[in-house]
Amino acid sequence: MLDFNIRGENVEVTPAIREYVEKKVEKLERYFTEGVNATANVNLKVYSDKQTKVEITIPMKNLTLRAEERHNDMYAAVDLIVDKLERQIRKYKTRVNRKSREREGVAAFFQSVDGNNTQEIEDDAEFDVVRTKQFDLKPMDQEEAILQMNMLGHSFFIFTDADSDGTHIVYKRKDGKYGLIETN
Repeated sequence: MLDFNIRGENVEVTPAIREYVEKKVEKLERYFTEGVNATANVNLKVYSDKQTKVEITIPMKNLTLRAEERHNDMYAAVDLIVDKLERQIRKYKTRVNRKSREREGVAAFFQSVDGNNTQEIEDDAEFDVVRTKQFDLKPMDQEEAILQMNMLGHSFFIFTDADSDGTHIVYKRKDGKYGLIETN
């Protein structure tokens, strides 16, 4: 059972928009087993150039589904994002089933559309580690980590925070700004 938390930024969430989003996202429930409760967090944004951005995050016990889509038409963006989420579910389900058909975990949350939990769906990508690196994490502050990341031409950089001695990650966002992930 999906609950919905729909928020609008620079756009009013009308009953028609709410109904459309709920109707489309509820189609994903067919992939879950009975008794799975989750909240679908939906953010709708309209930018000054009339582009819309739709973000949907569905956190569950062993898995978080997340996708975002930009489009000139909000309804089209919702359609595209539901397709993305369906592809994610099928891909995760296939990988989990391939690893261990008997093991519970993420697979316990999914059922196939026809109700057969062991149906295998074709997967288009494998996780092959093609390179391994080892390096020492040097103590530094966020600004130095961002400079290092930019000098290396990477989109993220792992470092030890000089103040807290914790392992942190800085990354470059799609909007050109920077993000920080702090570990516990």
